[in-house]
Amino acid sequence: MSANGFTKMSVYGINLDLFSSSPIVILKVEEENRYLPIWIGQPEARSILMKLQNQEFSRPLTHDLTVNIVNELGASLERITVTELRDSTFFATLHVEIDGRTVEVDCRPSDAIAIAVRTNAPIFAADAVIEEAAVVFEEAMEDAPEEEVVDKFKDWMNRVSPEDFK
Repeated sequence: MSANGFTKMSVYGINLDLFSSSPIVILKVEEENRYLPIWIGQPEARSILMKLQNQEFSRPLTHDLTVNIVNELGASLERITVTELRDSTFFATLHVEIDGRTVEVDCRPSDAIAIAVRTNAPIFAADAVIEEAAVVFEEAMEDAPEEEVVDKFKDWMNRVSPEDFK
């Protein structure tokens, strides 16, 4: 459901690109069968998965540290947005509320998502990014025949390469 050119997303999961062994975070358009795959690094994938699986470390990791700094400064993460796809690179913004104003901080989508899952901040993607890079299924992935899911992703992956998203 688009508002102001952005659509609410949720983290659907993390998969591994079998061709490059690179992790892919998959964002899902809420209440639709459209999925936005974004290639990310191994550390960010681990960080996102750790939080999704409720794993904790005795000392804060980088994304935990970022959240701690934001909180100690009396700020809060309002939302993150995947803002654009330019020259095969995704861009994102953290929207941090502090002292009654919103500060926008440029960051990689992988870091933004890792921070958002730690704060339960909503995730949005620009409609133009979804239009350009999303994969659409006839029915929810969970309900689709496995062959359809595999065929859709194979078709999409045949059109792009990991280099397209660096």
